[in-house]
Amino acid sequence: MRAIYPGSFDPITLGHLDIIERASKIFSEVYVVVMENKRKKYTFSLNERITMIKECTNHIKNIKIDSFKGLLIDYVKHNNIDVIIRGLRAVTDFEYELQMAMANKEMCSNVDTVFLMTDKKFSFLSSSLVKEVAYFGGDISRWVPKNVEKRLLTLLEESKGGVDI
Repeated sequence: MRAIYPGSFDPITLGHLDIIERASKIFSEVYVVVMENKRKKYTFSLNERITMIKECTNHIKNIKIDSFKGLLIDYVKHNNIDVIIRGLRAVTDFEYELQMAMANKEMCSNVDTVFLMTDKKFSFLSSSLVKEVAYFGGDISRWVPKNVEKRLLTLLEESKGGVDI
């Protein structure tokens, strides 16, 4: 069974990685797809986000990393994917994710959404929080893979804090 774990991953966190690793044990193939939204402003380029994901998931053999601009359900249909994986951190995530799951089901009735609860130690974690803490000089090493920490700190140093987070 093929599954997709979509997201902006700007940047990927240990919470994302937790979901990817667990999904890879459940599904025969997991597509980790970096979604591009024209209305969003990203800290890292699409290629940088893909590279960071590849670097920290190279130990997982049954994943494919890709990107897509458009409706998730179009990617799902085009690639014959059976399941959409969504990570849940807290109850507040559920209402939005349920709406999206129902809309996706309406557009493609043979696709299901599976919700995976993140490990409780990551239940508060988001890419936005990581960037905010890093911007103000806080320690992010417990929340992101080493390659991501290095890239984010380098980006902040090079821009002298002038990068949009």
